[in-house]
Amino acid sequence: MTGRPGGAGAAGRAGRGGGQASAGDLLELVRSGRATTRGALQQATGLSRATVGQRLERLFRAGWLREGAGGPVDSPLGGRPSITLEFDDAHAVVLAADLDTRHARAAVLTLTGELLAEHCGILVVEDGPDAVLGELGRWFGELLLKTGRDAREVCGVGLAVPGPVDSDSGRVVQPPIMPGWDGYDIRGRLSRSLREQAGAPAVPVLVDNDAKLMAYGEQRTGYPDCSAFVLVKVSTGIGAGVVVDGSIYRGVDGGAGDIGHIRVGADARCRCGSRGCLAAVASGGAVARRLAEAGVPAASGSDVRRLLAAGHPEATALAREAGRRVGDVLATVVTLLNPGVLMVAGDLAGTPFLTGVRELLYQRALPRSTAHLDVVTSRLGERAGLVGAGALVVEYLYSPERVEERLAALGV
Repeated sequence: MTGRPGGAGAAGRAGRGGGQASAGDLLELVRSGRATTRGALQQATGLSRATVGQRLERLFRAGWLREGAGGPVDSPLGGRPSITLEFDDAHAVVLAADLDTRHARAAVLTLTGELLAEHCGILVVEDGPDAVLGELGRWFGELLLKTGRDAREVCGVGLAVPGPVDSDSGRVVQPPIMPGWDGYDIRGRLSRSLREQAGAPAVPVLVDNDAKLMAYGEQRTGYPDCSAFVLVKVSTGIGAGVVVDGSIYRGVDGGAGDIGHIRVGADARCRCGSRGCLAAVASGGAVARRLAEAGVPAASGSDVRRLLAAGHPEATALAREAGRRVGDVLATVVTLLNPGVLMVAGDLAGTPFLTGVRELLYQRALPRSTAHLDVVTSRLGERAGLVGAGALVVEYLYSPERVEERLAALGV
């Protein structure tokens, strides 16, 4: 449930004799733009005209497809233009939220990722999951009222959290900066909060790490053709998200990308309990601590970001030093993954930090590893996690397998 199936899934199944393409496969072909007329669907899948018509009828009855304008004439002999088919993104909405350590964002999104309403506010993860998720439910209820959408139109919820997430259970696992959240039933609590605060029915709640969902949102919207994409978020902590062939790479149990706890030889104690972690010396929290020790008021990565925006000289120098530390680690990441894009995001993602990253990255990595690498900053900014969380829900709910289950449940 991490992303859209790659390649010619529906066409491949029919062409290789692996079973006829389903209604879910046809929807996937339309959504991806690979086949947007009845004739194109027949050609892509090998199905008869009647069978394509029957399967499309199920999708029309569910309200997931609509007819668009006439397309180009398929035949060189002329005739009427083919009617195009479109995914109807108006039949439901998605709720998405992105938790940071001291604040959060929540939004109502269309199925194609358009932001309908958004709320940003203080929400401290150290207050615990019960309080935080209860408040998120209230935010969602207010946002639905603001958009005029009924809670029954919500098809799913996506949540980005600043900690490692077990892919199967949706629970955070030993999160260094989320005390009290380890193993907590996030899905169940948020579902209950939505029911109590907004009257929403039970819908899928998908939870993932914030850096992973930021990477997913950025890759899908800005770099869809990049087959190996890496995003590094440097805020209170440090994490990375990797998208390979359009899907989030999570590792065996969701722990991939936790580069903030790579040992870098320093003696500083990390919040995870170990010493010498990258996050202990190069995160926004680490920079804030060093500034506070020097008498500069700073308690978090967001405080550092404000100081950097104001051109504070000591914050600028420390951010560049932190960038060099992170760049040293990223030289290994780039050598291992050979990405086409390396994106730096988060509170420290400004010129001083990026300059430091580039200095060490290009010094330590082999030229072969960086020859086709673009080192960039975020395009979506603070909304990247929301976009990624919303996309995660949509790709899960409208994957071919899940479409078949949902159509059966609707009785169409």
